[in-house]
Amino acid sequence: DFEEYANAYYELRKAKGMTPEEAHASMADPLYYANMMVRSGKADGTVAGATNTTAHTVRAALKCLGVQPGLKTVSSFFLMVVPNKTFGENGAMIFADCGVVIDPDPLQLAEITLTTADSCRLFLDTDPRIAMLSFSTKGSAKSEKIDKVVEALGIVKARRPDLNVDGEMQVDAALIPRIGQSKAPGSPVAGRANVLIFPDIQSGNIGYKLAERMSGGIAIGPILQGFDYASNDLSRGCKAEDIVDTVVITALQAIDCERRKAERA
Repeated sequence: DFEEYANAYYELRKAKGMTPEEAHASMADPLYYANMMVRSGKADGTVAGATNTTAHTVRAALKCLGVQPGLKTVSSFFLMVVPNKTFGENGAMIFADCGVVIDPDPLQLAEITLTTADSCRLFLDTDPRIAMLSFSTKGSAKSEKIDKVVEALGIVKARRPDLNVDGEMQVDAALIPRIGQSKAPGSPVAGRANVLIFPDIQSGNIGYKLAERMSGGIAIGPILQGFDYASNDLSRGCKAEDIVDTVVITALQAIDCERRKAERA
C-alpha cells in the first residue's frame, strides 16, 4: 500500500513540482498516509491533530483530499449548544469560521457561508437562517470591513439565491427578535438566526468562547468543512470524549460526501 499511495500522491501533486522522492517521504508521515487511504477508498475519513498542529493537519488533508468542486476555501465551524432554548434551533447554533481562515476576503467569506449552510442542514437537520455579522446593521456604519461583508453577501446570493441569508448585521439584531425588528425590519433572518458567520477569525474565536463560557454551553469543534472527503482536526488537549464526538461527526460527513459525489455522477 505504501508504494501505491506514494505513486498516487506523486501523480496528484507532480504538476505542483512534487518529485517521486518527495512523495515517498510524505507517505512516511501518518497524516499523509491516512489521507491517501481515504482518497483511494480504503477509509471513509480521517481524524487527526491530537499530536499535530492544526496547520499540519489541515495542510496534509488539503494536499491529499482537495476541496469540493466549485470551491477554493476550506474552513471550520463550531456546533454550539447553549442552555437558552430560544436561540437557534432549541439552543443549537453554528458559528463559522472560528478556526482556519484568519482574515477572509469577500470570496472566502462567501464560500465559508455556503459550506456552513450545508453543514447546518447536515448537523441541525433544518434550513439555515444565516446572519453575516459585523459591527453595523444595514448601513448603520461605514467601513471597508463592512464593505467586505456586504460584498460577500452579494456573492452568496448570486451563487445560492435559495438561501435564507442576510447582512451585514450586528449580533444582537441577529439573535433577539425585538432588536432585529427594530434594526433590520423585514429581514427574513434578523432575530431568528441559527447560523452566525463572523467576519474574521478574531471575532469568531472570541465569539464562540464567550458564548460557551458565559452561557455554560457546549462548543463542539472546530469541525472542518469544504474538503471533497471527510477530514477533521482535534485539539492537542483533547479528551477521549472529544475524539469520540469527532469520529461520529466525521462519519456523518463521510456519508454526506458520498451523497454529493453520487449526485455529481
